[in-house]
Amino acid sequence: MKHKTILNNNIIPIEYEYNYQQLLTKKLDALSENFNQSIINEIVLWKVNRYVEVDDETITLLNRIKKDDRKMKIRLTRQLLVKLLGTKGIRLPMASTILRFKNSHIYQIIDQRAYRLINKDKLKLPRNIDKQIELYLNYLTKMKKICKQKNIPFYKADRILYELEKRLNKNVKIKNYA
Repeated sequence: MKHKTILNNNIIPIEYEYNYQQLLTKKLDALSENFNQSIINEIVLWKVNRYVEVDDETITLLNRIKKDDRKMKIRLTRQLLVKLLGTKGIRLPMASTILRFKNSHIYQIIDQRAYRLINKDKLKLPRNIDKQIELYLNYLTKMKKICKQKNIPFYKADRILYELEKRLNKNVKIKNYA
């Protein structure tokens, strides 16, 4: 079979309007200022198709969590996770990462390594958002208990457990999320 090229096909250009990462493409196409690291980051995210557009309501909920809070507001956390997990491109590991950078004293990243170290099993993400939220809240509860038992500062727990799991299980492969 002969490979098709633009040279041996009758193409009408208007039929092929570009439809990729529409909001970010428009923003990047309009750039006129000098590049900085933030712009480079957006270009990279555009290229790897990992740019996530979060709505204003989600941002408002996220900003209700303060950096100096030390106790989780369960209702707010649930509301926020519902919004985050309902956003295209955000799954539980990414949502937990956003929360962790908002306040590491309350939230930690859920990832396969730390999860496996805590639960002695691989991380299996349910499809149901409510079940994902329960999984995450239970994970945080269990992590806090282990941190207390092992004298690990909670705000560093995800990083410490990740590195520890890598050392302890260096020959065990990590698989993609289920």
